[in-house]
Amino acid sequence: MAQKPKLQTVAQLAGVSLATVSQVLRGAGRISEETRKKVQLAAKQLNYVPDGRAAAMRSGQNREIGMVIHQIANPFNAEVISGVSDLLESEGYLVSVLDSRDDPAKEARNLEAFIRSARGGLLWVPAGEIHERALALLATHSMPTVTFLRKVVGASFDHVGIENTAATAKATHYLADLGHRNIAFFGGVGMGQVRKERIAGYVQTLQERGMPGPIVWESADTKLSGLDAAVALHDRHPEVTALVCNGDMVALGACLALPRLGLEAGKDISIIGFDDIADAAVATPSLTTLAVNPSMLGKKLARVLIDRIREPLMPQVCVTVPTQLIVRRTTGPLAACR
Repeated sequence: MAQKPKLQTVAQLAGVSLATVSQVLRGAGRISEETRKKVQLAAKQLNYVPDGRAAAMRSGQNREIGMVIHQIANPFNAEVISGVSDLLESEGYLVSVLDSRDDPAKEARNLEAFIRSARGGLLWVPAGEIHERALALLATHSMPTVTFLRKVVGASFDHVGIENTAATAKATHYLADLGHRNIAFFGGVGMGQVRKERIAGYVQTLQERGMPGPIVWESADTKLSGLDAAVALHDRHPEVTALVCNGDMVALGACLALPRLGLEAGKDISIIGFDDIADAAVATPSLTTLAVNPSMLGKKLARVLIDRIREPLMPQVCVTVPTQLIVRRTTGPLAACR
């Protein structure tokens, strides 16, 4: 097995001192262009990579960021992570992602792992039920932290979220304006913070418009679960002509269910998703959805953390991002749906 190259090895090959190599690799010092190129060439030939952890110990700054999220496989989360990674990389940071699967105990272990490895900051989607150890760990170690989607009540963490209640209210009003009266909220499981806020916007609108309901139908936020749940919903509530969905994936699943029922999205039943993942625009039919631009949301999340790292004493930041209703082919007037 080849021996790992050291700074001394680079210095010997380049014919310069250790101090010169160190300055070149850090981009510091007044070094001639000829010497700089010589050192860079030697480092490249030896496949030398600086020890980031050692550098962090010397400088007191770790440029590795930890991210704890739930269900990495969900396209919305994948697009958020992509945005986070792009912004952090452009600022000289590296991000590591762990999936807690909404399990409080696993989440606490993931947070402890990041703290043990001295990450420079944390991006965190808290579990539906937060493990006390998670909060204790973060409080003890004072790690710069930004929560995402779910806010920790009473905590001083910066936060980036979505205007969930306003979003589903907007979607429900739109469907009501199209003439729909029997509208269901479709998707999600349990009453976590985000789903609770989304249901609230839907229910408030039904009450304001004097409409029947509410009908709240659970489903895991996947295509397959959405397909099965939509069939069950139609069997139980055939009067429903429109769905406000908890996410795009479950909405796309509902769209896949309709042909099996002899129905068509946008003509027999209107469906509105939430997130505007990449698949929403290219689906057949294309999905009407509440857009938040997951990649840009990830960039916003990363920017808030970088600002906190650079300005530890700045006031607490709480950003809630509005949604935009993107009308495509899965919605239509009631006349077309019956």
